[in-house]
Amino acid sequence: MRILLVEDDDMIGQAVQEALESNAYAVDWVQDGARALDAISEVPYDCALLDLGLPKVDGIKVLEYWRSQKIKTPVIILTARDELPDRVLGLDKGADDYIVKPFEMQELLARLRAVTRRLLGDNADSIMTYGCLSLNPLKHEVYIKTGRGNMEIELTAREFALLETLMMRPGAVFSRDALEQRIYSWNDEIESNAVEYIIYSLRRKIGASFIKNVRGVGWKVNKIDDPTLVSSDGGAKD
Repeated sequence: MRILLVEDDDMIGQAVQEALESNAYAVDWVQDGARALDAISEVPYDCALLDLGLPKVDGIKVLEYWRSQKIKTPVIILTARDELPDRVLGLDKGADDYIVKPFEMQELLARLRAVTRRLLGDNADSIMTYGCLSLNPLKHEVYIKTGRGNMEIELTAREFALLETLMMRPGAVFSRDALEQRIYSWNDEIESNAVEYIIYSLRRKIGASFIKNVRGVGWKVNKIDDPTLVSSDGGAKD
């Protein structure tokens, strides 16, 4: 998932960015309200984390502008403004949640999961299942159901992010550009074949049959319903 972080404090911004990236999120960080006004429309963000006390344009004005432009990206306000009228104002202006500084990173991650889960309409435990393949965003776990039971697969953060993107819309085809937008941030250096390499590595771990290439279009997660057709190494049997 890709997150827009709008925070002018260097220490808080860096801490939040590092925490999110260590949990397989791609993060774009801007430090003033003027830059935030249009940043959210540049790529399809899954959520925005918005400070209120921003230079140039106040966070409430930013939020008002986003909603006036019909931008439906979920927004979590992160602010030191802890008075009840401030919280009510932020929620009334269109925020999906409101966290008062200082906060624990685990709480932020939990609130972020809750907001994006509501958007996707996932069930309460947030586990994504498509045939024999299951992904748990909360625990960062991937399982494959085989004829011998569930097998856990160890993935890197970027492999997990790519698979999660595919699992969010099972059966939908994602182009290379669409996958890059979901798993990389502005500051990442992206090699021309980076997505192909991640998919190659992912297929080696979960089995090539679980990710299907649609020639000239992109990739999608492939549904395998019968666990007896999945071999002990995760691949589908012939």
